[in-house]
Amino acid sequence: MAQKSISETQREQMFPVLDPSGIEKLKRFGELQRYPSGELVARAGKPNAGLILVLSGHLCVTPPGTPDAPIAVIGSGGFQGELMQLSGLSSLVDCRAEDDVEAVLIPPKSLRTLMIEEAELGELIMRALILRHAGLLEQNVGGPIIVGRAGDRDVLRLENFLRRNGHPYQSLDLETDSSAKTLIEHFNIQPPDLPTVLCPDGQILRNPTENQLARHIGLTRVMDASTVYDVAIIGAGPAGLAAAVYGTTEGLSVVVLDCHAFGGQAGASARIENYLGFPMGISGIELMERAYTQAQKFGAEMAISEEVEKLVQEDEFVLHLKSGSTVRARAVVIACGAEYRRLDISNIGPFEGSSVHYWASPVEARLCTDQEVALVGAGNSAGQAAVYLASQVRKVWMIVRGNGLAATMSRYLCDRIAAQPNIQILTRTEVSGLEGISGSLKTIRLKNRDSGEETEHPLRHLFLLIGAEPNTNWLAQSGIEVDAKGFVHAEALQDGDRHPFETNRAGIFAIGDVRAGSVKRVSAAVGEGAQVVAALHSFFAQNRPTGNPAKIPGSVQA
Repeated sequence: MAQKSISETQREQMFPVLDPSGIEKLKRFGELQRYPSGELVARAGKPNAGLILVLSGHLCVTPPGTPDAPIAVIGSGGFQGELMQLSGLSSLVDCRAEDDVEAVLIPPKSLRTLMIEEAELGELIMRALILRHAGLLEQNVGGPIIVGRAGDRDVLRLENFLRRNGHPYQSLDLETDSSAKTLIEHFNIQPPDLPTVLCPDGQILRNPTENQLARHIGLTRVMDASTVYDVAIIGAGPAGLAAAVYGTTEGLSVVVLDCHAFGGQAGASARIENYLGFPMGISGIELMERAYTQAQKFGAEMAISEEVEKLVQEDEFVLHLKSGSTVRARAVVIACGAEYRRLDISNIGPFEGSSVHYWASPVEARLCTDQEVALVGAGNSAGQAAVYLASQVRKVWMIVRGNGLAATMSRYLCDRIAAQPNIQILTRTEVSGLEGISGSLKTIRLKNRDSGEETEHPLRHLFLLIGAEPNTNWLAQSGIEVDAKGFVHAEALQDGDRHPFETNRAGIFAIGDVRAGSVKRVSAAVGEGAQVVAALHSFFAQNRPTGNPAKIPGSVQA
């Protein structure tokens, strides 16, 4: 029996109808609007004005460009809105007035205020927005269409970017899909232009960067250089998102920047089972998506795919971004985590992204169906990935440099791996070479560390989960002290004149995996994100601004 969709099982929670009391409460947060029959109220790929509470008439919600396939018809007491409404970002769907509509428009700033002041109604609305987003993801509605060759490294790059940012998308394989071939011919797309992305608003992007794609589909916006935030947080992993949640709930205006996606390495974990409060376990992306949404609920502004290149100090701190924009803030929190460690093999580069992978998600698992794969690593991330892959592929060869797993992996994962019949562990072994053509891996050479004997294995996919290195190269010209391995010096306790987590530069803090001496665990990173907010308040109390820095639109004040 086919599994029922979210739209079928939770329809009433996705599209609730408010009673007269609820309608009256919502009215005070918005302004009366009238939409004539046929007017396009929201358009996919374009910024939306806010949540729309229908007083009379009907709004019809449809996938982009398909007015004859309604997702929902919203009448009196219902409301139209999406999760991205919290930040005023672009809509994923079209919405049109079926007849003359009288409604109340609640802009993002007022919507966030509503969720604070009217907790019960706020919970009902938030649940509806989350379920609607989940439904769109489930059906791949509202996102861009990626046209290219399945398994191509740039196709996988864009797919992973969208998946890890919780954004729907579709992929069309140029080799097998006739509609993909039609698009290629119609737009005269040449091989260097692949993959090509068709955006919901009709724009065509030719082999775009993640930042270009994010801006065109409304996942992020151009930064306002005139705004001065209280805090700029660099990195949207567990530590950065925790700092954003606790900072905004305590009245600070916060912007969070990340050059890849929210969630960091935690977001790439197939399943986290030892995080407090989740006895059944939770996928890393689901846990981090909740934190990401929670931060936006309280007013944090998110700038995903924005990479910081330089940090300088003027009247306030100025972050220069790779996109050319700048961000200003009174304080900075470095939470940029760590980068995946690579094998020291000279020819690994051409295989990365197509055959060599640094996380195990459904995107990679799809490429490995009914195959044998190799996985290098002996930590918890490696264990989680091995268990996940074992459920998706024929066999997992686990390559371990040491004598076993017990010294570096949690007991529950060791036991689970031992129980999997299709996981084979090769101890005292390392990868010594890779062979293949055109970015496609054909053979992996393994070397026994004791005997020196080498063997060849016909494996097409290699997963590397061998730890990480601090992502601090961009700090080289910022005068911030790091240790011999590149981790930032910032003590967790008061250190002389420094506040907890403060670096050698006043007003710049470091938390999470990037900090020297930190515990590399999700829960520890979340704890540091909460703790640093107290340190920020202490810093601000000693360094009150002489002017009146602007607050971001919609920031929540305690």
